Amino acid sequence: MRAAASPTSLARTPHLGPIDWRNMVEWLSQDGIISPEEARRTVARCSQAESAQHPLVRLASVAMERQSDGKPLDIEMLTQYLAGRAGLDYLRIDPLKVDVGKVADTMSAAYAERHRVLPVQVTTREVVVATAEPFITDWIDEVERQSKRSVRRVVANPLDIHRYTAEFFALAKSVRAAVKAGGNAGSASFEQLVELGKSNKQLDANDQSVVQVVDWLWTYAFDQRASDIHLEPRREQGVIRFRIDGLLHPVYQMPMGVLNAMTARIKLLGRMDVVEKRRPQDGRIKTRNPRGDEIEMRLSTLPTAFGEKMVMRIFDPDTAVKDLDALGFSQHDSARWEALVKRPHGIILVTGPTGSGKTTTLYSTLKRVATEEVNVSTVEDPIEMIEPSFNQTQVQPQLDFNFAEGLRALMRQDPDIIMVGEIRDLQTAEMAVQAALTGHLVFSTLHTNDAPSAITRLMELGVPSYLINATMLGVLAQRLVRTLCKQCRERDTTDGRAAIDEVIKPWKISGSYKPMKPVGCVDCRMTGFLGRTGLYELLTVTEAFKDKVASGATNDALRRQAIADGMRPLRLAGALRVAEGVTTLDEVLTTTPSLD
Repeated sequence: MRAAASPTSLARTPHLGPIDWRNMVEWLSQDGIISPEEARRTVARCSQAESAQHPLVRLASVAMERQSDGKPLDIEMLTQYLAGRAGLDYLRIDPLKVDVGKVADTMSAAYAERHRVLPVQVTTREVVVATAEPFITDWIDEVERQSKRSVRRVVANPLDIHRYTAEFFALAKSVRAAVKAGGNAGSASFEQLVELGKSNKQLDANDQSVVQVVDWLWTYAFDQRASDIHLEPRREQGVIRFRIDGLLHPVYQMPMGVLNAMTARIKLLGRMDVVEKRRPQDGRIKTRNPRGDEIEMRLSTLPTAFGEKMVMRIFDPDTAVKDLDALGFSQHDSARWEALVKRPHGIILVTGPTGSGKTTTLYSTLKRVATEEVNVSTVEDPIEMIEPSFNQTQVQPQLDFNFAEGLRALMRQDPDIIMVGEIRDLQTAEMAVQAALTGHLVFSTLHTNDAPSAITRLMELGVPSYLINATMLGVLAQRLVRTLCKQCRERDTTDGRAAIDEVIKPWKISGSYKPMKPVGCVDCRMTGFLGRTGLYELLTVTEAFKDKVASGATNDALRRQAIADGMRPLRLAGALRVAEGVTTLDEVLTTTPSLD
């Protein structure tokens, strides 16, 4: 959590007592934030009815116009102004940076609600307390005496204080109740792995406190835009982490007994074997976010030295299935990809490392071509998202039902378009080739670094070059990069064109060049980045490319031919995004292979 420094030049002689909205309007007018006419209009509008709302909330609803640029003053702007007026730091509360357990130990929920304050950070020397009433200080001495630490005040949005006071203390209460009910049992050692979960006193997965903690976890993850939730057992405590925009963030440390009970609760909801803790398991859950939208989660457990590790991958249908522009396709690649997927038969591969967005690209593409006139069938391991317009099948290796067997069965189901989760071996590759030769359009994935390497990989598996030439339509390689926050990004005035030209030789950026740099604001948690976009290189199989494949050309030779045929390398695609101000050069360099 980071406090933004407020302009102390606005600080005045301390006002005593609660803030009144009339005082706020007067101060805003005195400091030239709003015009005298706007002040009079605001007083007239706010005087029409009394309200129990906090003055900042009340004034934000009026949407006063800022005199400098005419923008409406929202509650965050008003909170920042109040912080400057009081000579304190402004803070946007980031729940990911708050140690809820320490916060709840500092004061009771009743005390926090009565004084409308919220501890947000506790160190050995001080307690940082957020307040929206900076001129009320009668609670400070008591908190310092009870906590044996000095109090440092920051000013925060009153709505955030109200919300997180309820959430933090409710979570801490649920965890304490779970511990009291028997959730403080220690974790097993590595030697006791086979005895996991057999402690004398176990917390029941259906205990109300466990239910509440799990519900909080999901709501919290949805609110924070997490793509994955990790429950990780450690020797002393369990750790909960969220993956947001590709990076993991620690969220909470949980007593091991409570974490084990949470894992059991989630396994129960996912129709997994709760008793079996020595083997990996897969499952899925459907739930709803606070807005009422349906959310799917894919579950995966793995036995580790200190217990079961669980990962929940979150699939939000609204964000998982997108059009090509939203995915990040350039106009150049979008048109070529559209032409490719309209072909009647052949193989189209999507490549990239785990977490590069291959599933999203495939599902979004299949969703576009899955009309009522065609039969779209998939074989997956596991089924990532349930899509009503597809016929989806999950492989089951324990029943000797693998990708090859699934493809063989699908061939008797009169499919038009087939999606194979991954080509892992020669048997699956041969079945995909046979499906393409018999008039089907086949989509699949491979794990290679770039598009030309997919051809080399198929030949290494044992697929003859003549069959590759007969069936292969194209290969799409992709990566995900973080995008700059549109609210706070600034124009990068440094001469970065030379640096970009250096990393994309022999190409050069032509046309407009408007690079941006990250700054950091409350919307992006001061990181400067918000969301991710795709980078793509699309190889289309031409007659010239087939000649190279037939002659057994090296991967470098295949790459040169693909570029001659119109493929833009991943790093070049990234450089174009840098020039457009979408991301940064550092992001591109860390996620894309070099052009050497």
